[in-house]
Amino acid sequence: MGKEIVVDINPYQTRVVLMDNGSPSEIYIEQRGKERLVGNIYKGRVQNVLPGMQAAFVDVGLERNAFLYAGDVLPDSSDFQFGEAPELHQEVPNIKDIVKPGQEILVQVLKEPVGTKGVRVTTHITLPGRTLVLMPMVNYIGVSRRIEDERERARLKETISKVKPDNMGVIVRTAALDKSIEEFEADMKFLTRLWDRIQKKSQMLTAPRLIHGEEPLVFRTIRDLFTPDIDRLTINDREFYEKVQVVAGIISPALKDRVVLQEELPDRFDTLGLEGAIDKALCRKVWIKNGAYIIIDQTEALTTIDVNTGKYVGTDNLQETITATNCEAAKEIARQLRLRDISGIIIIDFIDMDELGDKEKVIETLKEELRKDRTKSNVLGITQLGLVEMTRKKSRKCISNVLQTTCPYCNGSGRVISAETMLLKVRKKIMRSFATESCTGYLLQVHPDIAKMIYENTTESAPILPREQGRSIWIQQDSTLHIQEFHLTPITSSDELKSIKSLAKLY
Repeated sequence: MGKEIVVDINPYQTRVVLMDNGSPSEIYIEQRGKERLVGNIYKGRVQNVLPGMQAAFVDVGLERNAFLYAGDVLPDSSDFQFGEAPELHQEVPNIKDIVKPGQEILVQVLKEPVGTKGVRVTTHITLPGRTLVLMPMVNYIGVSRRIEDERERARLKETISKVKPDNMGVIVRTAALDKSIEEFEADMKFLTRLWDRIQKKSQMLTAPRLIHGEEPLVFRTIRDLFTPDIDRLTINDREFYEKVQVVAGIISPALKDRVVLQEELPDRFDTLGLEGAIDKALCRKVWIKNGAYIIIDQTEALTTIDVNTGKYVGTDNLQETITATNCEAAKEIARQLRLRDISGIIIIDFIDMDELGDKEKVIETLKEELRKDRTKSNVLGITQLGLVEMTRKKSRKCISNVLQTTCPYCNGSGRVISAETMLLKVRKKIMRSFATESCTGYLLQVHPDIAKMIYENTTESAPILPREQGRSIWIQQDSTLHIQEFHLTPITSSDELKSIKSLAKLY
């Protein structure tokens, strides 16, 4: 079935799904008013310098100050020899020696804000194009690791050296494979013009100010995802379709005819089952085709993934069953990491295997599937506890953070107080009220599940709620209450009691 990109545009959000053989492999969602910040270039003002943290906080005009680590501040480009990658400089200078409070600097966003943290920024500016990434602050040529053929890598380096501006760096992207020098010249001309505009605008404006905004999701898709191996790109909005045609005609004219407008199918996400796929990408439990399943738990610090055999019974050989399950799980885990855009530290608990060869087979399967991922990942191996450690580069919010918010009842823990525990809380509240108040009756409003448990666990000899001579308790079931909520209200007059009798039941 090949590869297809499906773009859905509505007044509230833009959604892009990369389909691979009929199944979604990557999902990108950008909500209006909450566009991506990674790639934005700001002229900022240093607010605080913290030598103890080797970092500075920079006011770039956002809600929270940006975080600038000393290792993300590049020395002057003259400190580098040609061909030397900036990351080879291992010694990180002291932050107080390179930036000062009040200083205005040009920075680019590396990571989106997470929780209470602001964006992370760098002074190492990069400008991505179709085939090249321009690095105006360093003098270096690099080639994407995905281009593995050594002859092609050498050809690309030699070709780029002819079009690269002096004292600037270039990274050759995977899309540059087999491209001609004319295509590189056009891309380089566009990127150098863009850098000139950024510099001029930076000189004219005072901090804090946005100097250059990253492209919206639709145009990033054309630049980064719409490659020759994509059979077609469908879009449901005529205005954006016309813009995409123009951009595709400039970036890659050969792909222009593969852009298809489908205004008559506004619900194509439903037709392809993509709405359900997005919902599944938020689920904790993911079933694998062979009947096994994985459990994905995300926290702020790391993500844990647990593998279970589920309904899969395998063959007569237990170890073969376990290894087969783990290999299928490894494939699904790699797909889910891409689909959900999970990043940071990831711990995988595969089913225990006895043979070293089986462990190596599962690890190799995982690595092989991760090679399909455009985001860099690193599998560190198996720990003494049998857990697989890996990392995946973090640059933006995962899909769950885009589409979901923290539960106000469980505060993100995923658990609420049990009905039994709530009964004890209600009981203690009534006992305290009996001891401190003198009214003759109370109205207890609870969730229906709590009311049911009260009646089911009450007998004449052992009432679940306290009883006291001369005091009455009226129970009202309220389905609008959360199971953890209840209200105990004193009845202070006969008129109140009359109105309550029609709504509540005497305990």
